[in-house]
Amino acid sequence: MKQKWPSDKVQKRKISELIPYARNARTHSDEQVSQLAASIKEWGWTTPVLIDEAGEIIAGHGRVMAARKLGIEEIPTMTATGWSKAQKQAYVLADNQLPQNAGWDMDLLKIEMQDLDENKFNLNLIGFDSDYLASVMFDDKLFEKPENFLTDQNKHIILVELTDEMQCQTLYEEFEERGLNCKLMS
Repeated sequence: MKQKWPSDKVQKRKISELIPYARNARTHSDEQVSQLAASIKEWGWTTPVLIDEAGEIIAGHGRVMAARKLGIEEIPTMTATGWSKAQKQAYVLADNQLPQNAGWDMDLLKIEMQDLDENKFNLNLIGFDSDYLASVMFDDKLFEKPENFLTDQNKHIILVELTDEMQCQTLYEEFEERGLNCKLMS
């Protein structure tokens, strides 16, 4: 017998018709909404917003905020039908908390990040801050003492921390023009 899910049909809805859940405990900083917007620009819309029959958002508040930032007027939604008020409230929390209960295989994460970096993929799009990226991608020994910045006999690393984005971009472009292998993290 085929399983009938409470939300198994995707349909586009106007953002103006959606109602944010007033007691949504999950917060979204401007920076995180910008990250979501960048993700949508890179990969398109990959996860529908979950709403109830009245159009109230159950899951996807941040994506809706990002869509507004991008000027997107219609987005994919799925409607959860037949859920009690308690089920909706609980899912608002579960949808945000359950992914946080997962962990990372740090060896595989390092391989994936280094592979993306070698392919010049913009690592800013994957949601990790620059300190975390550096801690995963480079050996911990790098950060113990300055003399340990030599990772092997053919590779030297210099980390430059800049507060001005334009200065960072200019320096990056200058180094790239000189043929240096650069990694831009912010």
